Amino acid sequence: MFLIGLSKTDITVFEKGASMLGYGLFSHISLDVDTPLYARAFILEDKTSGNKLCIVNCELCFITPALKQGVVAMLQKNNPEININDNNLILSAQHTHCSPAGYSYHAIYNVSVPGFHKRIYNTLVKGITKAIVEADLNKTEGGVHYGKSTFAPDIPVSFNRTVNSYNQNPEVTKYKFSERHLAVDREMRLIEFVSKDGNPMGSINWFAVHTTNLPNNFTKISSDNKGYAAKYLEREKRKSYSNYIAAFAQGACGDVSARVKYNPRHNFQRGNFEGFYPDDIKSSKFNGGLQFEKADEITENLNNTLINEHIDIVTNYFDFSNLDIDKKYTNGEEGCCTSPSVMGLSFLEGSKMDGPGMPPIIAAFAKIMAQRVKHRDLLSTKKLSEAEADKINRKYKAQGNKNIIIESGDKRLLGFTDLRKLPLPKFSDPTIRNLKDFAEKGIFDDYPWAPQILPIQVARIGTIAIVSLPFEITTVASWRLRKTIEDLLSPHGIETVILCPYANAYNGYITTPEEYDVQDYEGGHCVFGRWSLNALQQVCVATCEELLKPKADRTQQSVHLPKFTNEYLEQFEYHKSAYYKRIEKKLERKEGRLDKRHNKYTDRQDNM
Repeated sequence: MFLIGLSKTDITVFEKGASMLGYGLFSHISLDVDTPLYARAFILEDKTSGNKLCIVNCELCFITPALKQGVVAMLQKNNPEININDNNLILSAQHTHCSPAGYSYHAIYNVSVPGFHKRIYNTLVKGITKAIVEADLNKTEGGVHYGKSTFAPDIPVSFNRTVNSYNQNPEVTKYKFSERHLAVDREMRLIEFVSKDGNPMGSINWFAVHTTNLPNNFTKISSDNKGYAAKYLEREKRKSYSNYIAAFAQGACGDVSARVKYNPRHNFQRGNFEGFYPDDIKSSKFNGGLQFEKADEITENLNNTLINEHIDIVTNYFDFSNLDIDKKYTNGEEGCCTSPSVMGLSFLEGSKMDGPGMPPIIAAFAKIMAQRVKHRDLLSTKKLSEAEADKINRKYKAQGNKNIIIESGDKRLLGFTDLRKLPLPKFSDPTIRNLKDFAEKGIFDDYPWAPQILPIQVARIGTIAIVSLPFEITTVASWRLRKTIEDLLSPHGIETVILCPYANAYNGYITTPEEYDVQDYEGGHCVFGRWSLNALQQVCVATCEELLKPKADRTQQSVHLPKFTNEYLEQFEYHKSAYYKRIEKKLERKEGRLDKRHNKYTDRQDNM
């Protein structure tokens, strides 16, 4: 038996007019709350050794380093006796795109908000911390079961949104666009927690589908399809087991969408794809219902019990901006490496299925600029020192054929380090306005715009290894990574490897090199370059090797994360300008018309 504690707390925080996180659009702001947002915490304690593992799944877009650091700091200050720390806490997100922004210290994720929002940040930290403390107080003897099941091909739950990129991988069956539902990982993996008398207490599952049924013109806080799935499973289980808690965590959904149907009536900015129904909320509930049904099926047919209470965790930090990759991870190719993070043009153009980004005419201009910057940079190496020239050559080697727009590691945009000098006026675009305003305050001067040093965490629960990743990873990339880890750990009693993305921090995508070369949306946001997956395989193996060592023999890494000053955060603090107030009023009027239209549609459906 383990000691097991579960808790669920409300972390809803609403700031009318502030942007939401996920679509990266200044116009995607919150005007209301559609559903609450929750943090669900699960604590496991090995009664023999006293080792603990805490898994928290939050109904947020992703976890920022600032958020995890804040939770750990609050726990160590107010509740040190429960012994939850950076190493044994898995803080993950289910990736809804309709949750608040503003809780990152790194600039790139706050540009559209605009700024760091102290109230949003503090509310999230307090709510998540409360869930962890309550879960620890609720500990009781219990056991753990594991199960899995695969969705049948005819269940319309998930679809590959970039089938052409998927098909570049040599090991896959090649699928047509009409067969994109087959080019995904359709397996749900689930851990259920039961009391010592055999009553279910709660569960957490991992399944890959983007939490984007609700589009970028939906202006209400919502947990989207996975939130509805959790609500439905909790409601069903609580008919027999009071206080059952269900978390629907995210899987390898980097190239996986919940949208299935093409509808040309939608405008360009929203994107032409929709869920199973024209009504987005109905589609979200439908997709959540499918996930609920699968999770319910697994819990009703569990037959695999974790029979030992062994818990162990290793968390290591790696500088992903500067990794040289051993040729055993690159099929013998030498000289493969990463560089400081950059965002490519195809990322800024957006996902054709889940929501476009910049207009085509601006994208065409940006492409010309990016190519000119690359040409100028490479020419400049002849006049620079050897070290400076090597850094530039390394960047363009690592990033391959990506058209580089934002250098979030080296703090440049289209070659400009001083964004005040960008040859675009403030009135041309709200994002340009925000960038220039922040540049005038010196926000972009002292810190990388996105985290470069990121955690890899491997947690063992009996025969299961949970590998937490600060990325979103594509389908085939996840299969390759999982196999690499399984090959290492299976001789040591690990029967199941679960990948847990959007955990502990975040900086972009992981694709295969073959997918990267296509430079679809995912490749454009694979920020550390063409060999990012190979680098991730290397550091995951290094972390797993530490897990296999006796604790006394493990290498303890010294982590030097940036220390963001109070002065910086005060300068970066959220401010709703007059421009944003006008946007808010405009969207409120539009939302009123949409609500009337939605109510008429709902009434018509109810009367049919």
